[in-house]
Amino acid sequence: ATNPSVEIRRAEPVMLAELGGAWDVVFQQGRGAPASARLDALQSLGNHGDPAIRYFSGTSVYTRTFSLPGNQKAGAALLLDLGQVGDVAEVRVNGKSVGTVWKAPYRLDIGAATVPGRNTLEIHVANLWVNRLIGDAQPGATKLTFTTLPTYRPDAPLRPSGLMGPVRLLGPGANQ
Repeated sequence: ATNPSVEIRRAEPVMLAELGGAWDVVFQQGRGAPASARLDALQSLGNHGDPAIRYFSGTSVYTRTFSLPGNQKAGAALLLDLGQVGDVAEVRVNGKSVGTVWKAPYRLDIGAATVPGRNTLEIHVANLWVNRLIGDAQPGATKLTFTTLPTYRPDAPLRPSGLMGPVRLLGPGANQ
């Protein structure tokens, strides 16, 4: 080789589509939340108007369908970027588990699980116990948890929880 080294720049993915709008959510039973809810937009569960959802801790399953964007071929590389997640997410496409993410960037290649036409996306998000403990500390609350000592005050800040997005489909980009 004539050069002692070569710098190869990382290819930056390009946004193909954003999966905004409404999502259907099913909540883990026995955790104080309703069985399911339809969210008009993604946000922290801690910002929801319903206290049963605001203080939820456990696993919630976000579901929606999508079509492959543009000229994207089924089975070709396609990154799913979940945006912000509180705290751990397992992703399934068309019933097939494509992986689990637990830290930023919350991205997975879902291409191998995609099919032509409509695809079903399921995101199982587990959050920490903190918000439930804060909910149980609220005046007049029916406690769902047990601790030997009070751990959180009623005015403690809630942790960001659930799928907050934005959820985007990314395609391979060019080296810069």
